[in-house]
Amino acid sequence: MSAEPAGGWEPDAPGVLRLPSGRLVRGRGLRHPLPAGPVPAFGLYLLGHEPPAVAWESRWVRWPDFRLPADRAAASETLSEAWRRAAGERVEVACHGGLGRTGTALACLAVLDGVPPGEAVAYVREHYARRAVETPWQRRYVSRFG
Repeated sequence: MSAEPAGGWEPDAPGVLRLPSGRLVRGRGLRHPLPAGPVPAFGLYLLGHEPPAVAWESRWVRWPDFRLPADRAAASETLSEAWRRAAGERVEVACHGGLGRTGTALACLAVLDGVPPGEAVAYVREHYARRAVETPWQRRYVSRFG
């Protein structure tokens, strides 16, 4: 019997990003239905308005579409929590579309996992979604993260 992957997601499941440490984090767009399979143990939701309630533990970071987090210190703390929890839990990061804010957050998680800040956007675009991290200020945020 094989051990459960780090983070509890299947590595080839839709939206799952493998960080260099082996942690697995799922990114997704909330406008799409919840994927089949296990639900997250922890969700990080990046929206300009409070997200709908979910049946698992979650945090909300106020983060308007195409912008940056309203409270960058709180966002950094919450991203660090998501990264720590991804070592052994199913962590989901999501915004409305699953690309801009989600991609930016995933790139920040990659920085926390050891990817140099200047390479994190390319890492997420290669391993998660080609169009992840949509704006110049989101790219700059990642390059200065950590």
